[in-house]
Amino acid sequence: MLKAEKRLRRKLTVENLWMYIIAILAEKPNYAYGVRVMLRRIFDIKVPSVTVYTVLYRMVREGLLETEKVSGTKVYKPTKKGLEALTRAKKFLKDTIEKLENVKEEKSEVSKPIQ
Repeated sequence: MLKAEKRLRRKLTVENLWMYIIAILAEKPNYAYGVRVMLRRIFDIKVPSVTVYTVLYRMVREGLLETEKVSGTKVYKPTKKGLEALTRAKKFLKDTIEKLENVKEEKSEVSKPIQ
């Protein structure tokens, strides 16, 4: 795999875990370790526990997630703001893919010499 492809994969996974976490928690609220397990199982994203805890903390602080205690364990679930952010992120990604798939070269524009 090329370095460019590795960078893309990292940017779309590890560096944007929030999208995957909200998608997981929208199906079922969960605790931090459960989120880490689901990231690996569903998306094949392998990250250290500390990374998951850090991202969850930041997401709560940003208002994307909220927490509650269930049997003494902190459980995370998405807020309305978090679900809306995920919807916008998915639309952005779909739009980007569509643009990439529909690139059309107009010969008249491409073949003009630059002056």
